[in-house]
Amino acid sequence: MRTTNRKHEKPTRSCFRASRRLWMLVSSRHSTCGSRKLPDGISSWDVSPSNLVRLASAINTNCREPFRECLSQMMQQQQEEKQHDQVVCIIYDFLMHFAETVANQMSLPSIIFRTSNAAALLALCKLPRLKAEGFNCLQDSTSNELVPGLHPLRFKDLPTASMGNLENLLQLVAVVCNIRTSSAIIQNTMDCLEYSSLRQLQEHYSVPLFTLGPLHKMALAKPINLVSKDDNTCIEWLEKKAPNSVIYVSLGSIARMDQNELTEMAWGLANSDQPFLWVIRPGLGGGSDAHLPEGFQELTGNRGCIVKWAPQKDVLAHPAVGGFWSHCGWNSTLESISEGVPMICKPYFVDQTVNARYLTHEWGIGIELDEVVQRTNVAKAIRRILVEEEGSRMRQKVIALKEQIKHCIKEGGSSYNSLNELVQFISSL
Repeated sequence: MRTTNRKHEKPTRSCFRASRRLWMLVSSRHSTCGSRKLPDGISSWDVSPSNLVRLASAINTNCREPFRECLSQMMQQQQEEKQHDQVVCIIYDFLMHFAETVANQMSLPSIIFRTSNAAALLALCKLPRLKAEGFNCLQDSTSNELVPGLHPLRFKDLPTASMGNLENLLQLVAVVCNIRTSSAIIQNTMDCLEYSSLRQLQEHYSVPLFTLGPLHKMALAKPINLVSKDDNTCIEWLEKKAPNSVIYVSLGSIARMDQNELTEMAWGLANSDQPFLWVIRPGLGGGSDAHLPEGFQELTGNRGCIVKWAPQKDVLAHPAVGGFWSHCGWNSTLESISEGVPMICKPYFVDQTVNARYLTHEWGIGIELDEVVQRTNVAKAIRRILVEEEGSRMRQKVIALKEQIKHCIKEGGSSYNSLNELVQFISSL
């Protein structure tokens, strides 16, 4: 969403040099100050939605002073060596507000970086008002009733799943929705997908909002793999498959399932009679190794390829992939849309339910699985997206969105222009 009236110019070398002067604090299990790790004190913790509030609190407590010391040393070194590039702004992940505290202490401006989509943020910010109006969003988390003012979301789509009690959730909302003293917001999304939600966010916040999505297309950085090493043999396997014939199955790095759900998934894949690439990462079965049902691999043979982790962007870009069975995390959602791949949606928690609802009922490029995974429904969904006319229509829609995203990041597009405006904004601070 454009927030200034400045002339849109092609990024120049000086523009990109200016952007390199930003000090980026990126969300991860181990926070960093440049290439230096900060002690976060949570290395042995279990990362799950139910303890997200405690995790965020621990990180913000443990990392504040180490970050201040690290930043002070770096700025002092830059001054002593009279380096051209200086720290002029702190950009921090929205959960890591200790960086904003340090920025204030050091008289530096700060900007919030939000990795999720605008619709999910709007839904979170709406929760306190819904509570005040008498709705119990946790109690109503299975309701198909539409949420007032949040079309097309139902109460069951709100980002409340697996979040524990309501007070913990509202504590998290207070952190996520508060911009404190930050000067602007960066959002990993695009006007062409979320124009209405972005308009509402801009009305909610009084600071500029810069949309730079999809970031994996805007900044072609080498991915950091925190789960397992990519198994590139799956690309060789895909080379032998027909166009749009393979369902790619990957549920992200955190989601877990019990053995019964995994068994139903396996037999659903087998009964679909379609080729599949299935990521079964370590820990997917709840901390223990996942066990495939007896006879499954013998039955599916070379029709299936199972890996611990896959180079997802390369997989989704491969012409053999005709559908993506996903947990609907925002990064996976953007990666799939950017490559023109329709989705089978099986959300688990937080923003994933919001994303799934938009995929299925706003953009019309996804099929939602029932909450309880059953092999019959799995096989039916896979055939719908790979074989039947419904899948062809979805593919046409998502390819159209793919083209719109291409336009967003090209010269003159909304994300392209927003990057220039962000650099100009920081230069004016």
